[in-house]
Amino acid sequence: MNDEDYQEEFEEEDYYDEPHDEDDGESEDEEVEFYAVRPNKTRIKKEIAEVFAMAEEICALSPAHIAEFELPESIEQALRDAGKMGQNSARKRLLKYITAQLRKLDTAAIHEKLARMKNRSAHAVREHHQAERWRDLLLAANGNQQLTQFMEEFPGADSQHLRQLQRNAQKEAKEAKPPKSARLLYKYLKELIADASGLPLSDEDAQDNQDAED
Repeated sequence: MNDEDYQEEFEEEDYYDEPHDEDDGESEDEEVEFYAVRPNKTRIKKEIAEVFAMAEEICALSPAHIAEFELPESIEQALRDAGKMGQNSARKRLLKYITAQLRKLDTAAIHEKLARMKNRSAHAVREHHQAERWRDLLLAANGNQQLTQFMEEFPGADSQHLRQLQRNAQKEAKEAKPPKSARLLYKYLKELIADASGLPLSDEDAQDNQDAED
């Protein structure tokens, strides 16, 4: 889709209530006043800026994550296109088009979904760092002591499986072999930590786990 195809005017119009005659029992000598109803320009500009910022965040996501919003195909494609562009005037025009289209939808629901996605991503980062930290502790010289502490924090873990992965990883490191067992240890730790958090693995985490098995 060309940049010109995305051009769309989305300036707000002023709307007014049309005067009309109404027989409501009032005296003919009484005057009825009608007032123009104007949208709050400041509020509208703020809303547009908020949706524009939300569009920028969404277009920076992966195509798989953009698809999770279940937006109309034209908007989804525009978001993917914007994500591939550099910081230039064409991208800004495209984001204005996306903003105009998003404002026709339930922006509150889209914002809520984005917030949940960001929260899930933040949890995934914390879980990643936790898993790395525990893997390094288990492979340290006092690994057995660390394993005991880990089992206290995660009593549902399979201690026998952990101990086997620990021994294999330590042996691979000593023999300068590829760290296959260390990757498998990280994968298992990540699963345990994710289960404890009650959140499902993200698509990236699932792919990382698959890579660890290969």
